[in-house]
Order: sequence, then structure tokens, then C-alpha cells
Amino acid sequence: MSQSTSRFSFVAGLIAFAALSRLLPHPPNFAPIGAMALFGAAYLPKKWLAVVVPFVALWISGLIIDNTLMAQWYDGFVWFSNPWVYVAMLGVVALGWLTLRKVTLTNVVGSALGASGLFFIISNFGVWLGYYPKTIAGLTACYAAAVPFFQYTLLGDLFFCGVLFGAYEVALRRGWVLAPSK
Repeated sequence: MSQSTSRFSFVAGLIAFAALSRLLPHPPNFAPIGAMALFGAAYLPKKWLAVVVPFVALWISGLIIDNTLMAQWYDGFVWFSNPWVYVAMLGVVALGWLTLRKVTLTNVVGSALGASGLFFIISNFGVWLGYYPKTIAGLTACYAAAVPFFQYTLLGDLFFCGVLFGAYEVALRRGWVLAPSK
């Protein structure tokens, strides 16, 4: 197995594991979405993979959640329950490309904080477009209603960044995954 294949498989596997953790009971918005996007941006070898791998992992876990656990809320099979979550994820991947060129604890924590804010802004903008009056008052009401959930987004991003980036560092130091070539 080549170095890049070994590293790619490990990184993609961690992202898939994180996505499947969405199936476990958890507080609202305590999810690995931002962490998956940042981790992919930091460690997947090509930019298109940093978009596709977390996107597909999120999509598959969303299919399972929407069509089993949340099926009572939908009429029929659901392919995409909230496209704005995917738009937000793309924004977080781009943030990761900018902030995680060098992976350090400070950069990861700062990126996780930024990811939480970016996800909050983008995903709730989509909620406003779908469910609130298209006025400044409607936009304000939407974001105000979302504020109590932000703490869970923030905690989820920090927790899952710790798990993903931490697992990668442990695996790298123990030789379970090959170091990137310089």
C-alpha cells in the first residue's frame, strides 16, 4: 500500500466514523460536521477530496437519519433535508484551507471556533429563507431562536476536532499511518 493510500484510507475512515457518530443520541447540534470539514481540509491530499469525502460522509449519514430516525417528519424518501448544511460545510472546508496550512493546537482550536460561527451564520440563513418572514425582523428572529443551539455547535466542533486531529496525531506518532512526504 502506498503512503498516500494508507494516509487517505485512515483520514477517510476517521471522517466516516465521525459521520456515523451522528446516529448516536446527542444534544441538538452537537455534531461532527465542522470537524469533518476542517479535518478533510487539513489532511486530504487534494482539494476536491477535501470537499467530496466529508460531503459524502455527511450525505450518507443524513440519508440514514432522515429516512429512519426522522422519517416521521417527512413525506416519502428524503435525499437532502437541508441543503444549507452542505453549503455551510463547503464554507468550513474553505476556512480549513486558509487556516490549517500548518496544523497546530492553536490553529485547530481557532479554526473550530471559526467553523462554528460560519456554520451558524450560513445554516441559519437557510432556515430564515425557508421558515421565517423575509424581513429584517424575520432574520433577527431566526438568528435569535438559534442562539441557544450555538453552544452545542461550538462544543461539538471542539470535541470532534479533538477526536479527529488527536486520533490522527496518535496514529502518526505510533506509526499506524505514514507521515506526509515533504
